[in-house]
Amino acid sequence: MNRKGLLIVISGPSGAGKGTIGAHIKRNIPNVRDSISVTTRDPRPGEKEGVHYYFRTVEAYQRMIANGEFLETASVYCNFYGTPKKPVLDMLAKGYDVLFDIDTIGARQIKKSYPDAVTIFVMPPSMAELRKRLAGRNTESETVMERRLASARKELAEYESYDYFVINDDIDVASDAVVGIIKAEKNRTFRQEDVIKTILEEV
Repeated sequence: MNRKGLLIVISGPSGAGKGTIGAHIKRNIPNVRDSISVTTRDPRPGEKEGVHYYFRTVEAYQRMIANGEFLETASVYCNFYGTPKKPVLDMLAKGYDVLFDIDTIGARQIKKSYPDAVTIFVMPPSMAELRKRLAGRNTESETVMERRLASARKELAEYESYDYFVINDDIDVASDAVVGIIKAEKNRTFRQEDVIKTILEEV
């Protein structure tokens, strides 16, 4: 029996370890797929339509908004980015789990559009540790780092809107915790009603 997939949202500040955790999820849960966003910016070298993004004009994007075709949408540096509903819902219907690495604003929109989504916020154990991780990259100025820390505090204030909160004190432990959450959610009783009914019919 083909079970409906799970829509998984992971949020957290830059430096929280979301990318590493996402890669761990894909290694341990084989049917996970990434969502593909629509954007109004021009393709960069090597980017392919339908693989990295769906590239659309601003006019086409605005029509999609008017038609209610997005799970979430945002304006970033004068360009629009959004997640189209249909491809995501199609993947979920086929039993694939769909993974989102997205900010708190997008997560809130997705939860409103798709209340069955499982939302997980990932955070280092302290702001001091987050600063240490950002500084360890050696890629950002002090001004940019302070801006990221301020953004992290603002995102952290949204913690109550998430289903789960995972402290990334150890990346391996945190990654296993997130995979455990996903596996547990997939076995929630209400997600298995069709399977349960089928078993009961055999009694």
